[in-house]
Amino acid sequence: MSDTEDYAAFVAAAWNRHFRTAVLLTGDPHRAEELLQDCLVRLYVRWRRVASGDPDAYLRRMLANGNVSWWRRRRRETLTDRPPEATTADPAAAPDDELRRALLALPRQQRAIVVLRHYEDLTERAVADLLGCSVGTVKNQHHRAMKRLRETLSRAPEEATR
Repeated sequence: MSDTEDYAAFVAAAWNRHFRTAVLLTGDPHRAEELLQDCLVRLYVRWRRVASGDPDAYLRRMLANGNVSWWRRRRRETLTDRPPEATTADPAAAPDDELRRALLALPRQQRAIVVLRHYEDLTERAVADLLGCSVGTVKNQHHRAMKRLRETLSRAPEEATR
């Protein structure tokens, strides 16, 4: 099998899993698709070197780092005098919409840690290596994120009845 065919097979098999990860990291399916496509283009250039290792782990790291880079660039954007286009509310909100909103309310690093630990099922060591921080930082931020999620989700039923 040629490198191109091998890469195409990898993308076909891994697209959905990595797309869901990207959505959880970015909070926006359109931004997630853009992030994933950018990462896949960069992965293709390095495919010959990466294919012999663990391309899934490499792509996860690219997604996490790419999301951080996008977030940093976005902070430097300038404001305009016109409001953005209005979005339409999704009439068929997913049952886990409450959890998704709570997850999006977390700070960027805490959200990445929760997604990588619980969705990607990575160890604390693997998350620390992926994010370039210590295991202690992962444990601390994970603890804070889970505490905040519990608080947010336990308040949600009370707020819905008001």
